[in-house]
Amino acid sequence: MAASERSMDQQVDTSSSSFLQKFRLYETRSNFYMIGRDKNRTFWKVLKLDRTEQTELNFHQDSTPYTEAECFETLRRIHEGNRSSGGLKFVTTCYGIIGFIRFLGPYYMLIITKRRKLGEVCGHTVYGVAKSRIVTIPHASVLSNVAYSKDEKRYKRLLCSVDLTKDFFFSYSYHIMHSLQRNLTNNAEGHIYYESMFVWNEYLTRRIRNSTKDCMWTVALVYGFFKQVKLSVSEKNFRLTLIARRSRHYAGTRYLKRGVNEKGRVANDVETEQIVYEDAQDGHPVRISSVVQNRGSIPLFWSQDTSRLNIKPDIILSGKDPNFEATRLHFENLARRYGNPIIVLNLIKTREKRPRETILRVEFANAIKFINKGLSKEERLRPLHWDLHKHSRKKGTNVLAILGRLATYALNLTGVFYCQLTPDGFQNNAGECSTTDEIASDSLVEKNGNDTTVLQKGVLRTNCIDCLDRTNVAQYAYGLVAFGRQLHALGLTESATVDLDNPLAEDLMGIYETMGDTLALQYGGSAAHNKIFCERRGQWKAATQSQELFRTLQRYYSNAYMDAEKQDAINLFLGYFQPQPDKPALWELGSDQHYNAARFLASSVPEISRSTMKRSLSESSILSEGSTVAGRHGLGEKDDEVKGVSDSAPEIKTAMIAGSFSAPPATLEDIGLEDILESDCFCNDDRHGGGDQCTCAAFDMDWVSSSGASCEDESYGRSTVVRSFETIPESTKIESEICVINTEREEVTTVEGEGIYGIPQGYVRWVMDEEEGHF
Repeated sequence: MAASERSMDQQVDTSSSSFLQKFRLYETRSNFYMIGRDKNRTFWKVLKLDRTEQTELNFHQDSTPYTEAECFETLRRIHEGNRSSGGLKFVTTCYGIIGFIRFLGPYYMLIITKRRKLGEVCGHTVYGVAKSRIVTIPHASVLSNVAYSKDEKRYKRLLCSVDLTKDFFFSYSYHIMHSLQRNLTNNAEGHIYYESMFVWNEYLTRRIRNSTKDCMWTVALVYGFFKQVKLSVSEKNFRLTLIARRSRHYAGTRYLKRGVNEKGRVANDVETEQIVYEDAQDGHPVRISSVVQNRGSIPLFWSQDTSRLNIKPDIILSGKDPNFEATRLHFENLARRYGNPIIVLNLIKTREKRPRETILRVEFANAIKFINKGLSKEERLRPLHWDLHKHSRKKGTNVLAILGRLATYALNLTGVFYCQLTPDGFQNNAGECSTTDEIASDSLVEKNGNDTTVLQKGVLRTNCIDCLDRTNVAQYAYGLVAFGRQLHALGLTESATVDLDNPLAEDLMGIYETMGDTLALQYGGSAAHNKIFCERRGQWKAATQSQELFRTLQRYYSNAYMDAEKQDAINLFLGYFQPQPDKPALWELGSDQHYNAARFLASSVPEISRSTMKRSLSESSILSEGSTVAGRHGLGEKDDEVKGVSDSAPEIKTAMIAGSFSAPPATLEDIGLEDILESDCFCNDDRHGGGDQCTCAAFDMDWVSSSGASCEDESYGRSTVVRSFETIPESTKIESEICVINTEREEVTTVEGEGIYGIPQGYVRWVMDEEEGHF
């Protein structure tokens, strides 16, 4: 029975699940047929792709849902109708379309042919790509010679060098590109999810989404990190999930993507979300909590010229933006995504004999001071400057404990997200959040009678130079403080803190360490430098030193020899470079300048000149759609463009919880940090005659002495081959060098004057002493 002949009482019900999960691809000489079905096998859909055009991409989607019997009958008829040309042939089973792309010749279709389960969020499965395939759309009989040209094959190889089986993940029913808070407080659907800054195949799926007017055939790929583990405390089980979402805007490799562009996008922009929820019994409400933090390159126009002959590239600061317009656009974007306050934790050096990092530190502080002059007290950026490298070198300094105090300050300002989900909402992706659109600025709690749902408002933004090694340590410290509050909110612990010596802290550290390695490989070309983590675990010092040296050299090699091609592949995958006949090929341009010049220069003048910034549909927001972040100069004005709730948003039933979310006053003095403000505080305050309370904190931790885990005399190695010129007291200069091999103390057999593996100690010291991403 054909679908058109079905009676009213035989209509297929597609209301319960409007997304497809499994597909079968068939071909004839003139068409591809993609047959998709939902998870519960309640309906089937048919998509036809024309194979007769050399360079065109034509779709036809049958809007009528089919039953399984009707679908097989349709395929039988297609086979009979094409018997003279070979009939209908099965090609492959797949689990979603990644997208379509064309270089110089035909269109290609990228599909997922194997998936692996990574975990679950709110009962919705998250998958990784285990295997993918690229399929040529036109039939071989209509292909031109261009399809077999050297350039076409090279573009195809370049695209295939983007390994989709590493660090890409997706979900059919949960909007994994958005935070938990946004999914449960926003109502949006369809194309808007692909326009998120964290969906990497937005360009590849654009044609099919525009043609079919829906997204059921494609999956939205997020690039970054996803890890979920089951843990327990006091015989109570819970799940911990850590997600890192890498922005597709201004994406690329370490030396080819630095700082900010004209649109306010920064390099290495990564959103990290930590989700904790209890393993509740069936039929019981589920309590869940999440906290979001951000990392990103220093939002100034700066760069480093990579060279195979120069292993210590200088930092070049451009003077093209004296009014810090791009910097302002960046922070406006953060305010729209997360609300206020924006806390800026800057970990770069404060003193150097030869200015390198300090150049950026001074300019960044000037930029924040300039921007804050035009903002109200509530809107002002709250910068915290703390030289992690310097203080990690001091004997007896517990770096993680100090970072934990800074994290406490930040969390007192932003809070964490908490809610309670009904069983039906947790499993069936239906429902809505009980919170209202507007959140009181003086309280992070939204009340509904005797119930309470807690929202995170604002975000901690952390950076060093590369936003890899030092940043990852700081993000772990922040995650640990938040972890304690999350466990307490869920009723799993009596205390709202998790001590560094707690086994749960070690579990969390291992996950953050893995995330740091993953993000460092993506951006820097090697695993992260994790000496603080290694010291914390008591790892053998010589093994740590050799590992750090290896990673430093690995990162240098990748940056010098591999990054250019890797950047080309990224630009091709994201659609930032689109090949055209009779135009220079991607590899002939010689650098990444084609991306900046072709894509941004034409639009930078009007966009930079505006004092306000419209809310972009490509922004992923933590705030509910209707939320307003009041402010001048466009910092978070209300925007009505984006509407709608996640199709997968479970129902929230708010629950009254203990007063742990009534955060103590978020002042530096309350947590013992007021006394360490340096004299170079960059905001005008009462002490400097400015009249307004200072919101900028430049920390000098010389006074700190902790009885906890010591970093001893050594500081922690860095990840490129550059030398430090930081001022060090003469008596401690040698002892405080990074990863110096002491042959009298360590069980390493060396020749005099040589270090590990026969490498001269001087070279080891030089390599490890000035790597920008290292401690």
